[in-house]
Amino acid sequence: MLVPDSARGLRRVFVRRLDLQARLGVYPAEQEAAQRVFVDLEMLASEGAWAGTVGPDTLERVVDYAAAAEIACHIAAEGHVFLAETLAERIAMALLKHDERVVQVRVTVEKPDILPDAAGVGVTVERRRI
Repeated sequence: MLVPDSARGLRRVFVRRLDLQARLGVYPAEQEAAQRVFVDLEMLASEGAWAGTVGPDTLERVVDYAAAAEIACHIAAEGHVFLAETLAERIAMALLKHDERVVQVRVTVEKPDILPDAAGVGVTVERRRI
């Protein structure tokens, strides 16, 4: 889990279990038709001038989680991807590019309908700004 660090002026912004349709997988049926995919987004973001304090109650000081979800939806809809890893990496890199306050991201892509005895299978990737 990404842990907010008030000494470094960071907070965690997240979107959990975003329910998407994606053409994802190596099998022919997965390439032809979209399947249900859950995506979790975690972004470690700079609090800026308000680190360690209670800042103003305004949208300008926060990372827009609705925009992050829209980015994930757009990337998932772009076309077929063989690997969940690739989809997660593309989403992670796009989130880092979208908001310069985001210093680290964690993206989980889960396929819930693959193994009959499992709630889901998937991958988590982490990327950070250098």
